Amino acid sequence: MKVEAVFVVSAATARDLPRDRVAEIALVGRSNVGKSSLINALVRQRVARTSGAPGKTRLANVYRIRRGTEPPFYLVDLPGYGYARISKEKKSEWRPMIAAYLKRTSQLRGIVLLLDTRREPTDDDRAMLDFLAEVEVPTIVALTKTDRLSKSAAHARTAEISQALALDADQVIPFSSVTGAGRVELLEAIAQLVEPQRSLEE
Repeated sequence: MKVEAVFVVSAATARDLPRDRVAEIALVGRSNVGKSSLINALVRQRVARTSGAPGKTRLANVYRIRRGTEPPFYLVDLPGYGYARISKEKKSEWRPMIAAYLKRTSQLRGIVLLLDTRREPTDDDRAMLDFLAEVEVPTIVALTKTDRLSKSAAHARTAEISQALALDADQVIPFSSVTGAGRVELLEAIAQLVEPQRSLEE
């Protein structure tokens, strides 16, 4: 199924985000976890700029996505968290912005939290999961960079991370921006967040 994507805006605050009632899915994760690469792999276009320098994205970048004839939605790439070189001032700016965004429940349908398959979840990752549970936002976990491991090792790491974070198996999707593994599964999971009734009717 063809996926269309277009960059919409870079928002400095929650007030700068679109307000046209189109459903939103937000991407959150540590700096350099691969959010921009995941976006490009999902839509099979180079719409998001990637960088080898962690902490590069400081704004919320918004993309309008449409899969086939399904209703469009916004994919919102939020600034990464937890990178040591970002000053304390920048970190203090990050938290209020993210909290303000995540509490915009009128358009927000769910969160995709990205974790690096090779790394142990950090305190920041756990705090984010706790916060998302507190504000009751449906969450999918995408485990990135699975191509860096063998298939058996990636499968084992998926099980380990799911268990460590007490997540259900259907919440966790192994993903590779290089091979495209997990692309269809993640798009389908996002579609069900955007249109929960669709999965009930099928």
